[in-house]
Amino acid sequence: MPLTEMKLRALRTKPVVGKHGDADGLFLRIDPKHRMYWQWRIRTAKGETTVSYGSYPDVGLAEARAHHKQAREQKRSGIDPNKAKRDAKHELADALTNSFEAVTREWFATRKDEWSTSYGDKILRRMEVDIFPYIGKTPIADIGPNELLTVLRRIEKRGVIETAHRALENCGQVLRYAVATGRISSDPSRDLKGALKKPNVKHMAAITDLGQLAVLLRTLDGYAGTPIVRAALAISPILMLRPGELRFARWEEFDLEGATWTIPAIRMKREKDGKLNGNSHMVPLPKQVVTVLRELHQLTGPKGYVFPGQRDHERPMSENTVNAALRGMGYDTQKDITGHGFRATARTILDEHVGIDRAVIEAQLAHSVADSLGRAYNRTEFLVQRRKMLQVWADYLENLRTKFLQPESLTGKSSVAANSGNVALAA
Repeated sequence: MPLTEMKLRALRTKPVVGKHGDADGLFLRIDPKHRMYWQWRIRTAKGETTVSYGSYPDVGLAEARAHHKQAREQKRSGIDPNKAKRDAKHELADALTNSFEAVTREWFATRKDEWSTSYGDKILRRMEVDIFPYIGKTPIADIGPNELLTVLRRIEKRGVIETAHRALENCGQVLRYAVATGRISSDPSRDLKGALKKPNVKHMAAITDLGQLAVLLRTLDGYAGTPIVRAALAISPILMLRPGELRFARWEEFDLEGATWTIPAIRMKREKDGKLNGNSHMVPLPKQVVTVLRELHQLTGPKGYVFPGQRDHERPMSENTVNAALRGMGYDTQKDITGHGFRATARTILDEHVGIDRAVIEAQLAHSVADSLGRAYNRTEFLVQRRKMLQVWADYLENLRTKFLQPESLTGKSSVAANSGNVALAA
């Protein structure tokens, strides 16, 4: 008689060692340790063998019969059910190994040591959120331009065009890795050139009009918030640094007597090799900045963060602190000015109005710019010129704030710049 659910429950309660037949050769075998297996004995060219369908109760009666029916059909067609099962497992394993997600993670593991941790995390997060849910399980050989474009269009529809382009770039890197490792013969992402919308390049808000800058400087001078934020606002327009470089500043990095700040390479915006093996970024300090820092030193020194958080002095001030202060003074950080925008302000005015050599400006901005011989500027070069430039710039801002001239006198090389001494600073 075929097995029933009632009989199976009884056998599970009181196991009887041996074979318990169902139908068409299917049986439940109970071993001496009372483990229960669904099986079928068949003959092949190599002799008698057992086809197994799993253990009870993990595999119930209906599921075991379904597996058995499939195996019998395979046997009638001349296929060894066990071999078919092994082939299916191998195909699944191969599909998992060569899925887009698997190849991406393999590529990522190969390249991640070249990147900073934060940069690598952004790439992987982008793939996990925007790519893997849609084509992660797809064999990489089955991904063509249409499949890839469909996923990228989803990102476009969210309005984050730049993210779509970055995702395309990362997918292309993965696909080229797959070509190099023999998974595919060509990179389908190359056929998508021009298929995505062009991103709108949006620069950080910055003030480059001298009249507006004078008003901003006087507004900053009247800031009524905490001394720490007041100091950050006073220094930010002068030193031309990224907000992160400023807020993570530590007193141990400063030589106020020598008027120099040495920012460790690991904190600079560079590729991983530059962070680990590059030079520190030397920042000359104008007298105005030294004065602000000496006052602040009494409050937050002598060790630790120069600009600690208001609630937790073991952490730096928030990345939004300077922008929040600007908003509190009535400035729109989307349209008017941001903490990062002070860099663009300085770069533009020093070049167009003060006449500073661009190589010196770029060196202070910590940009890697190639000269005519193809060499990249070392960030410790132009130290003498940068010291002169930053003092000129600090004096320029001070004059602009306290002795603001009429607009007609601020065209070209302004009288403010002329009164600041030699500003050509030849490289």
